[in-house]
Amino acid sequence: MRVIALLMAAGSGSRFGAAEPKQFLPLLGRPILRHAAEALLADGAVEALLPVVAPGQAARVLAMLEGLPCLPAVEGGASRQESVRAGLEALAEQAPDAVLVHDAARPILPPGCIPALLAALEAHPGAIPAQPVTDTLKAGQDGTILRTVPRAGLYRAQTPQAFRFAALLDAHRAATDEATDDASLLEEAGLTVALLPGSENNLKVTYPEDLARTEAALLPRFLPAMGTGFDVHRLVEGRPLILCGLTIPHDKGLDGHSDADVGLHALCDAIYGALAEGDIGRHFPPSEAEWKDADSARFLRHAAGRVAARGGIITHADVTLICERPKIGPHADAMRARLAELMSIPVARVSVKATTTERLGFTGRGEGIAAQAAATLLLPA
Repeated sequence: MRVIALLMAAGSGSRFGAAEPKQFLPLLGRPILRHAAEALLADGAVEALLPVVAPGQAARVLAMLEGLPCLPAVEGGASRQESVRAGLEALAEQAPDAVLVHDAARPILPPGCIPALLAALEAHPGAIPAQPVTDTLKAGQDGTILRTVPRAGLYRAQTPQAFRFAALLDAHRAATDEATDDASLLEEAGLTVALLPGSENNLKVTYPEDLARTEAALLPRFLPAMGTGFDVHRLVEGRPLILCGLTIPHDKGLDGHSDADVGLHALCDAIYGALAEGDIGRHFPPSEAEWKDADSARFLRHAAGRVAARGGIITHADVTLICERPKIGPHADAMRARLAELMSIPVARVSVKATTTERLGFTGRGEGIAAQAAATLLLPA
């Protein structure tokens, strides 16, 4: 069975109240829609994703989905129904056997959800996950209760919703009224839609408090990892002094194959160590001319990118610079900001500090600068 999933990412998320659509907001270091896309693909039943996006957002969404099997993004319409139909029409020529329709703001799917939905399509044109309503329902007006609504037989519909492709396309083409979800279109056409058990963890991020609940539901799937790094470079005349991504006024600079940013090098090694991916020399060999006088910012971006590629997040980074001169204190906050920028994490999760060796050893004599660093990550279990 060929299965394509429509990833519905055209909404504005106005109820959330953020400066941008909620599906683009970070959740444990990655966009919500990236989590939703990976959840759709986790069971291996979905051949490809077709993102349905707001006008002008195609490039941004595809960049967030880099590395995943995606078809060219399709621009949606003024309503969800118009957006789903746009996605279906884009698939009409290749006509997959089944299509899933999923909210980009639902980042968690329980294992086995999609195989169960697809199995239900053998007997029904459509199938959705749903949770029974357990709270007492009240109809209200102007702040007062009008009546109690019986909850027996009522369910909360979730996504992904699964359909035989031809049935859903025909239902959309025949629709005359606006529908709140795709299953209702099959209902209007007199077709059966199976109700499968949903999950309380299949949360839709609608309001800010939903983001915290979703993060709490995801955290048990991660394990902490920690790495340390240490680096030393000699001080020489005729080179700029670059520390933690900043050029610092000084009469000497650090000698090395790259720009010799000892703080960045130690931090890179800490991140690679937490990933168990070797050290900076493995990724950027000093024997290669490409890295001669290279900006070490490239190295830290790469290290942070390796964390993201593993589906992890950098929870904290701590760098200690060891030298007699220059004084690091006046530059520490700017260094923190630069490191946070390079790793795409909040500055509150970055520490930069300094110490001396009480004039002992090569750092005490002003012959060089050393740095040690620690990085803590959360990686998928």
